[in-house]
Amino acid sequence: MTVRVALVDDEPMIRRGLAAVIGAEPDLSVVGEAGDGADVLDLVGRTSPDVVLMDVRMPRLDGIAATRALVRAGSPARVLVLTTFSNDDHVFDALAAGADGFLLKRSTPEELLHGIRTVARGESLLFPDAVRELARRHVRAADPVAAPGLARLTERERQVLGLMAQGLSNAEIAGELFLGVETVRTHVAAVLAKTGARDRTQAVVLAYRSGFVPG
Repeated sequence: MTVRVALVDDEPMIRRGLAAVIGAEPDLSVVGEAGDGADVLDLVGRTSPDVVLMDVRMPRLDGIAATRALVRAGSPARVLVLTTFSNDDHVFDALAAGADGFLLKRSTPEELLHGIRTVARGESLLFPDAVRELARRHVRAADPVAAPGLARLTERERQVLGLMAQGLSNAEIAGELFLGVETVRTHVAAVLAKTGARDRTQAVVLAYRSGFVPG
């Protein structure tokens, strides 16, 4: 099945480069482009992408607000944020708004393609060290977010969430805990249900923002 990708960046040359790399892959297709976050809802409505590559900084409506708008609208599209710096506070805000991961604009073509395919599969694309540092700054600047759902997690579910926050995939978590992959999927689903997280990325962000995972 072909993964449909929409590009949202205010720099035409960057969109052109991304389109060239993505369009060369037999399992990926660029279905539309926009130069500002203000056009995202219309773009997604017209093209029904599986993944939206979203610049975090744009002149009229930034990637944070555009991501939030997509989530509010109930769009099933996955959002992969593009940023220049991994320590950009806007990245954490975008993840908290509903983005499924982030990539640096200086990423290699191979890293870009891997990122698109990863979030298209419903997995998160997080870099634990970068997210930990961003979360540390956010929690230090404000009170930790209350997350009563975390108290309802079983000990095994807490272990699974901790490993998710380290960036481990379901298969890697299964190996770490000596469980079957299907069992891990069941635990992940329980974590999402109890915390009210939309997906595993949001669960990881919540784990950091609440102090469940130490910064």
